[in-house]
Amino acid sequence: MVKSLKDIAPDLRPPPKSYTTSKIPEFLLFPTLVALSLTISSALYSVASVFTIGDLSSVSRSLDDWWGVAGLIGWRIVVLAFGWWGEYDSIDLTALTLLSHSPHFYLLGAFYNISPITIITCLTVDSLTAYIPFSLLRNTLPTHQWRATRGTVADRVVVNDLPTRLLVSILAAAIYGLAVLGSFASWLPVYLVIHFDGIRDISAAHNANLPLLISLFLPIGAAAGEFLFRASQGTKSDAHDVHTASFNPETASLSQTIAYNFWGFSARTRSLIKRTATVAVITGVHTWLQTYVAIEGVEAYGAAGWAAVWSSAAALTGLAFWWVGNVENTYKDVEIKRKVVPTWT
Repeated sequence: MVKSLKDIAPDLRPPPKSYTTSKIPEFLLFPTLVALSLTISSALYSVASVFTIGDLSSVSRSLDDWWGVAGLIGWRIVVLAFGWWGEYDSIDLTALTLLSHSPHFYLLGAFYNISPITIITCLTVDSLTAYIPFSLLRNTLPTHQWRATRGTVADRVVVNDLPTRLLVSILAAAIYGLAVLGSFASWLPVYLVIHFDGIRDISAAHNANLPLLISLFLPIGAAAGEFLFRASQGTKSDAHDVHTASFNPETASLSQTIAYNFWGFSARTRSLIKRTATVAVITGVHTWLQTYVAIEGVEAYGAAGWAAVWSSAAALTGLAFWWVGNVENTYKDVEIKRKVVPTWT
C-alpha cells in the first residue's frame, strides 16, 4: 500500500493555487478580467474594421433583438469564467480561443467567400482578447514555461521538446482534417445546402483533400497540442493518485469501488479528460452560437450539425493524445525496468 505522495512522485512540489501577482483585491479580479476583455475586444475590432469593412457585414445576421447580443456577451463571460476558475493561464485561454473560434471562421472562408485577411484579422483579435487580460492578471503556469522549476512539471523534457510538439501538432491537425474530410465526403454538403440558406459556394467541400486540410489546420493542431497534450503531460501526481494506488478491492466499499472504476485515473489522464471535455463543449456551444446567431440564413439545426463535426474532432484528438501519452509512459517504464533488472552471466 502506498502511504505517501513521495512513493509516487518523490520530487513533487505542488505549485501554489494562485498564480496572480496583481495587487487588485481577489474579489475584483474576475470583474476586472471581464472588463478588460470586453474593452480590448471592442478597441481591437474598431481598429480591425479598416481591414474587414463590408466583408463580414455582407453575411451577418442583424442583431436587433436583445437576446442575440446578450447571448454572445453572456457566453464570452462564461468562457472567461471557465478559464479563470479552471486555473488556466494566458496561453491556455488563447489556445482554447483558437480551437473554439476557428470552426466559425473556417465556415465563413470556405463557404461564404470571406477574404483570408478578414479571417486572420478576426482570429488575431480574438486571440489577443484572450491573451492580454490573462497575461496581466495571472502568471504563466509551469507547464508552459521553458525553464520551469524542477518538481513543478512532470516530463519536462517531453513537454518542452520541439520535435515532439511539432509531431503532436501535425497529429492533431490530421485528426481535425480527417473529421472534416469525412463529413465532406458523406453527409455535410447536402446538409449545408438544406440548412444554410444563403450559402454562397460549396465547392470547398468537394475540392478538399487531406494535405490541404492539414496545412490549414496546423494552427488548430498547435493549439490542441498546447492545451491538451502539453498541459496534461506536464501534470504532476497528486493526492488522488495516492488514494487510487492504495485501493484494495477486498476491503473497499461499493461506493469506493464504483469511484475507483469511474475516476481512478492518474492525474495526467484526469487532466486530459477534463480539458478534452472543455474543448469539446466550448467549441460546440461557441460554434453553434456564432453560426446561428451571427450568420444570416442559418437554421439552428444546421448550426448544430456544423458544431458537432468540430466537437467530435476535439474528442478524437483528446483520445489520440491519451494513446500517445500511454505509449510514451509505457516506453519509459520499460527503460526503467531494463536499468534495474540484473543480467546474469
